[in-house]
Amino acid sequence: MTTTRERDVRFVSVFAAGPGGGNPAPIVIDAAGMSDAEMQNVARTYGHESGFVLPPPQGSGCDFEFRFWVPNHEMSMCGHATVGAVWLLARLARLRRDNVAISTKSGRVEARVEKSGQDTLVEVSQPAGYVESLPNAPGIEADILEILGIDAGDLAPLPIQNARTSRVKTLIPLKSVSILDSLKPDFAGIEQLCARIGSTGLYPYAVSDRDAQIVDARQFPRSSGYPEDAATGIAAAALSFGLLENGLVEPSARRITIRQGRAMKRPSEISVRFNLEGGRANGCWLGGIVQPTDCDKIL
Repeated sequence: MTTTRERDVRFVSVFAAGPGGGNPAPIVIDAAGMSDAEMQNVARTYGHESGFVLPPPQGSGCDFEFRFWVPNHEMSMCGHATVGAVWLLARLARLRRDNVAISTKSGRVEARVEKSGQDTLVEVSQPAGYVESLPNAPGIEADILEILGIDAGDLAPLPIQNARTSRVKTLIPLKSVSILDSLKPDFAGIEQLCARIGSTGLYPYAVSDRDAQIVDARQFPRSSGYPEDAATGIAAAALSFGLLENGLVEPSARRITIRQGRAMKRPSEISVRFNLEGGRANGCWLGGIVQPTDCDKIL
């Protein structure tokens, strides 16, 4: 059997918005036969969410199975690693068609690939989002503010909400991008707080250009093994449905731009477009720029 040390790990940066931007993603294109421990070791070695491409489960009707790991545990779905893996498969001529179906632990995901000159553009699907109030527990909002190091006056006049497409994220509306950029969270308390509110991460955001549907955000994950994400497709999809719920974006297929990573000096940009049926958003497509890096290596 092929060992972990013989696996070709390719490294891409997904949702990049300029040099040094995007969320790094180690991808193993041929992960068949890898154990859970071997996959987790890849994520621990690189310190990033990592994607693994496997043959599809029998009878699934899918083209591939993708699995995802962070240093601490397996994830049911990872937006940027999915985009990055499909982009790599396209670049390596491993796709039989431009529309593919992927089996993940969160369900079936569709991906579509479009060639634009020298660029390969990838979008992946997410289901309809659900937006709900925080659990009715004493002091929850005060605890969120304390963890983020801000006070109630820094909030925009909108509710703090939990939203999800594949995983629950807690959406925290802030008055300005400058407040967002200056956040210095108490990272030690985030895991326990997220457990109390049924969330996998805090996602504070600020609307920077409502007319152009541009929003800035930061992602502080619950327990991934690192304190902040440079770009988070699943959170951006959840945020888009939160914005729709609060009347901040149109119920249309017009692009919503979620900017992230600036505070980490990894500028990122995620594009989200609603999929409409009968005038209602029954899902969305998320995508962005993928860049290869010079970090390819063999473990």
